[in-house]
Amino acid sequence: MRAELLELASRLATRGERFAMVTVVRRQPPSSARVGDKALVTASGEVHGWVGGGCTRATLLRESLRAIADGEPRLLSLSTQPEAEQRKGVVALPMTCKSGGTVDLYVEPVLPSPRVIVFGATPAARTLVRIAHAMGYRADVVDSDVVGAELPEATQVLRDITPDATLAGAYVLVATMDERDLEAIATALRLEPMYLGVIASRKRFAQLVDALAERGIPRAALEAVAAPAGLDIGARTPEEIALSIMAQIVERQRRKAVVAATPEQAALAEPPRESIDPVCGMAVAIAGARHFADVGGARYYFCCAGCRTRFLADPARYPMPRAVARP
Repeated sequence: MRAELLELASRLATRGERFAMVTVVRRQPPSSARVGDKALVTASGEVHGWVGGGCTRATLLRESLRAIADGEPRLLSLSTQPEAEQRKGVVALPMTCKSGGTVDLYVEPVLPSPRVIVFGATPAARTLVRIAHAMGYRADVVDSDVVGAELPEATQVLRDITPDATLAGAYVLVATMDERDLEAIATALRLEPMYLGVIASRKRFAQLVDALAERGIPRAALEAVAAPAGLDIGARTPEEIALSIMAQIVERQRRKAVVAATPEQAALAEPPRESIDPVCGMAVAIAGARHFADVGGARYYFCCAGCRTRFLADPARYPMPRAVARP
């Protein structure tokens, strides 16, 4: 792999951005791709690297964006006779290059590690950090009285935290268990977490809810907080409490991945918007598309420069595609 692709992948992973790696795993001449060629596709539709000419770009972009959206890898076979490439576990697609050939591409999405943010450094909080780290989560601790050396498994130890887009969707635990509870919960809610748990008795949390409501925080938002945090496994020790909380986090994470019953959830899993090439009939991902033309107030997208040239030579010859993105 080219060094610049490794460096780019490292930067994206460090920033917690989604991307996909595409590798040529098989080819038949006269395809210009070679086995081992690689490309990196960002969530915004940028393509870096090389896995064949322009006739493969539209397909790899579309399928890479789908993989980034659903988190599932896929094996693609681009061939002039896709019906002959029907194999279990393989997505057979048409090759648009006039020169022919076959290229098989393995598309692997690279997703950021799930993030756990722990407010406080109580014994249960420290144990949760160790469990989360062992499970491959990024574990950040927010506590003004702790230094990083005390929690080697923590990704970072912060004195405070400022909500931003990179923190949305984290799994958050408030384990301060003192007068800092109010501020910690208020800050945690601003992070728009996927899960928010509070280590507190029901009586104590009811008091916190009243105090937070007086600060203007909607009670509806507080009703979604897990308090006492953790699944009911009869936990008593700090270690058992941490285990029950981590189990609850995993339960929430798996539930989100498996259940897509509501329109809002289904929308999150939708593939990127696509248009149909009016010349060859291929689906073209709009994000990052390089070949398009504005004719008659509509924008048409093409899989390659050749299709665009043929279209512009006589636009009236081609019917309007099934999906046209307006400029």
